[in-house]
Amino acid sequence: MPSLDVNGKALDHQADDQTPLLWVLRDHLGMTGTRYGCGVAQCGACTVHVDGAPVRSCVMPVSAVGNRKVVTIEGLSPDGSHPVQKAWLALDVPQCGYCQSGMIMTAAALLAAKPHPTDADIDAGMTNICRCGTYNQIRAAIHLTAGKP
Repeated sequence: MPSLDVNGKALDHQADDQTPLLWVLRDHLGMTGTRYGCGVAQCGACTVHVDGAPVRSCVMPVSAVGNRKVVTIEGLSPDGSHPVQKAWLALDVPQCGYCQSGMIMTAAALLAAKPHPTDADIDAGMTNICRCGTYNQIRAAIHLTAGKP
């Protein structure tokens, strides 16, 4: 039985090798925080970290993960204490909330790579789509997390 390292645990699944990682996480492993949005890697609702890099899980076959470590929104901080999550709450970023797990995962990866991003870095790194248009709040939350006013 194939196994994935998800949120620091080895988890077995019975999915076909070509099943997108998103569906293995949601349907086989019960991790529903990662959301389906578009299915073509455009919106980012399905973003997870694979060895620390943000990945659109809706198009990544589970076989492509191999031995790499997957972190979902559930594993970013089980108690919601990750600095990005705290900033999201402090600034009331979510409206409908549907895209926010992918946004938070993308922001966390951006901040890990660039602890003090500029607006240009945020624009380049945050390619997720928010239908509610909370982009100004997202930018402010990233700056708050980075310690900028």
